[in-house]
Amino acid sequence: MAEVIGTYTYFAEGDVLVAKITPCFENGKLGIAKNLVNGVGFGSSEFIVLRPEPTLDREFLYYYLYRPDFREFGARTMTGAVGHKRVAADFIERLPIPIPPLPEQRRIVAILDEAFDAIATAKANTEKNLQNARELADALGQACFDQHLDDSFVPRELASLCELIVDCEHKTAPTQKHGYPSIRTPNIGKGRLVLEDVNRVSEATYVTWTRRAVPVAGDLILAREAPAGNVAVIPEGMRVCLGQRTVLIRPKREVFKSEYLAHFLLQRRSQLQLLAHSRGATVQHVNMKDIRAFMITSVPSLDTQLQVVDKLAEIEQTCESFKNTQRQKLTALTELKQSLLHQAFTGQLTAKAADQQLEAAA
Repeated sequence: MAEVIGTYTYFAEGDVLVAKITPCFENGKLGIAKNLVNGVGFGSSEFIVLRPEPTLDREFLYYYLYRPDFREFGARTMTGAVGHKRVAADFIERLPIPIPPLPEQRRIVAILDEAFDAIATAKANTEKNLQNARELADALGQACFDQHLDDSFVPRELASLCELIVDCEHKTAPTQKHGYPSIRTPNIGKGRLVLEDVNRVSEATYVTWTRRAVPVAGDLILAREAPAGNVAVIPEGMRVCLGQRTVLIRPKREVFKSEYLAHFLLQRRSQLQLLAHSRGATVQHVNMKDIRAFMITSVPSLDTQLQVVDKLAEIEQTCESFKNTQRQKLTALTELKQSLLHQAFTGQLTAKAADQQLEAAA
């Protein structure tokens, strides 16, 4: 199967390479060696080399090993330490493989090649649709703000329009299973809190960590880094404290609707301004002085702010509905690949059936 020279694995033109270490094996990392210089190559010791006999088409073997059933079965045989488990070579060597006549193997390969190419194109188009949907929603949101500008407003710094802007405690809070949510940057989404896997703190820690200011419903929490610039609004009935690298912003109620200010800070132009002076070689970090000095160029009436918020919610709902449809299509295309592979090796695959399934999924 494989000839090992030193610490490298030798392979030749037409060999099928199968990753043997977790999680690469479970993720279906395999391929066929093609267009090798001088017809040979050397690589990692973390894959197994299979060299098909003349009666076995290499593409047919590739597709057989790409099946989810094969990966699931192989994963159950893995041995080794956690994070370094591997499939043994003898598992592959003893694997029974159905070998129909070569013409039948090539018929199956031709159908799968065509179907998988079509699926790849459909997935690329669907992923592009998802990207376009987000860009369109952002553009419509920006236009909504632009349509409701108050030209008479004199630009002012954010700090002058807020009751307070408070930085978090610069230390790590002791956490526990139950208690008050301690909001860290991963818990700050685009306008809302993300409370899955949130850290929690005791009553005593909550009292200590809210001594600068007790967060209340309607306050904004801004992420200073990772991801810098995200903003969420504290909903009614929730008591939280600030985790590391977060900032509490309490707008003056007679000036801002909280949701409007959050959306305003999240729009692309605001993000560029907010992050313009961020620091950090690998992780962007927004300084407190830049947050306080953030320039607000327009503040429409509170009634107009509510109209903008409602319109933005409508845009987001429409965008999310479209994105859900596209995600369902991606799921259907992935499931179709698995279905076609199952059909291919159970004698059920025909070109006509594959075309019909592709049409239905796309």
